[in-house]
Amino acid sequence: MKDFAGKIAFITGGASGAGLGQAKVFSKAGMKVAIADIRQDALDGAVGEIAAYSGAKGSDILAIKVDLTNREEYAAAADKIEEVFGGPPHLFIQTAGVNSFGPAEASTFDDYDWVMGVCLSAVVNGLVIFVPRIIKAYAGKTECHIAATSSWGGWIAGPTTAPYSAAKAAVNNLMESYYVALKPYGIGASALCPMNINTNIWETERHRPERFKNSGYNTTEDVIDLLKEHVSGGIDPLELAERFKRGIEAGQVFIVPYPNAYEIVSREQERVRNYTSPDGMAKEEAAEQFMIKMREAGAPVPEGIAVLEKKGPKVGFGKARTDIDWVDASRKFIGK
Repeated sequence: MKDFAGKIAFITGGASGAGLGQAKVFSKAGMKVAIADIRQDALDGAVGEIAAYSGAKGSDILAIKVDLTNREEYAAAADKIEEVFGGPPHLFIQTAGVNSFGPAEASTFDDYDWVMGVCLSAVVNGLVIFVPRIIKAYAGKTECHIAATSSWGGWIAGPTTAPYSAAKAAVNNLMESYYVALKPYGIGASALCPMNINTNIWETERHRPERFKNSGYNTTEDVIDLLKEHVSGGIDPLELAERFKRGIEAGQVFIVPYPNAYEIVSREQERVRNYTSPDGMAKEEAAEQFMIKMREAGAPVPEGIAVLEKKGPKVGFGKARTDIDWVDASRKFIGK
């Protein structure tokens, strides 16, 4: 998709962080922009920010409060976009997400239901609700594109982010599946796979619904403060959105927004290949032991996780809830 002016965009999670960055960038590209979020106060502030950044008229920005895990509310949001803007979105981006950190073996049903509900089930809801509308309205007539903000976590093992990493791996697969399925209709599909982003995702535990409060993870205020410091070193949402836009224009299925994207993805694919043979397993074990020894010897910590490695042990980042007695905390290390 290369032509954005005068078309409609719908971005979930569009009231803050990565989604707000996307809303600003695509509004500036001349699109009418609808954003969805579960927080009304965030929506109220986002509309003014988008207009100020892009110069768009207020009538070209629509804010919708919606729980994306509620299919009736989500479908009503789709109806509202068509009512206000005259049709479904030409560009549909699902960016809403949450995360929490703790040992996979300490995860509870609530951890899985909350994180995967927002990061995967809501994406499924959006695809089922919007894709038929987009096909009926635009197939063979004009450019359109669907996308989801996934994560680098979808490419790697998640010993302390199991629900999140599983959801993002599924989102990657879904977007590739839809890329193949929608190609005959002239509709593109992409997954954006960033690493650390400077957003407010650090505070999502504060907004965890009461019905999902039984977490197996250590989610103290000290951990939340550490996450705030960690994400402050991430990519700026506006820069990320600009790179995302270029990836969509190029027709990429996986948009890994870094200059060395091919190399870092190749390394993860090599790991998966190694898991398929005894020799490969030995290579991975040797590499893991080498990394442990290097860390113990004081080797420099990768920039992206430096804050977590340095301060994480002091506050119990990535650890289990204190009353869980089956998790061997001594065997956990950050940066796997």
